[in-house]
Amino acid sequence: MTQTWPRLAGWVVAAIAGAVYGVAGTITQAFVWGVLPVGLVVAVAGVTGLVAGLRLLTGDRWVALACGLGALVATIVFSGRGPGGSVVVPAPPDGQLSTGLIWTFALPIVVAIVVGWPSFSGARTAAAPDRTN
Repeated sequence: MTQTWPRLAGWVVAAIAGAVYGVAGTITQAFVWGVLPVGLVVAVAGVTGLVAGLRLLTGDRWVALACGLGALVATIVFSGRGPGGSVVVPAPPDGQLSTGLIWTFALPIVVAIVVGWPSFSGARTAAAPDRTN
């Protein structure tokens, strides 16, 4: 019972961190340098690093999932039309691929891969040689 509150606090902190990265990624994904979608690459790499880092540091899928869900919720909230009619992720011109659309699909795919990736920690401890001799 004593481990419940710290675990919940970890989930909340991870969700807030994910939301911050989700907002930053949603805003910066549209930055293009010539024909290179630099903003999209940086946004996907940043969220991947955050979610994977939390999964590796804590060894807990739920922390990584909370972070990913925070990023997803922030992306959904900030991708829509604002109360004043402003749009953060504009639609692309006809015939062009939208970096916002790629970001919208890349984020849940990255989170699903990181959260669903099998844990090999049990296999490593079982395969580790006994060095107590």
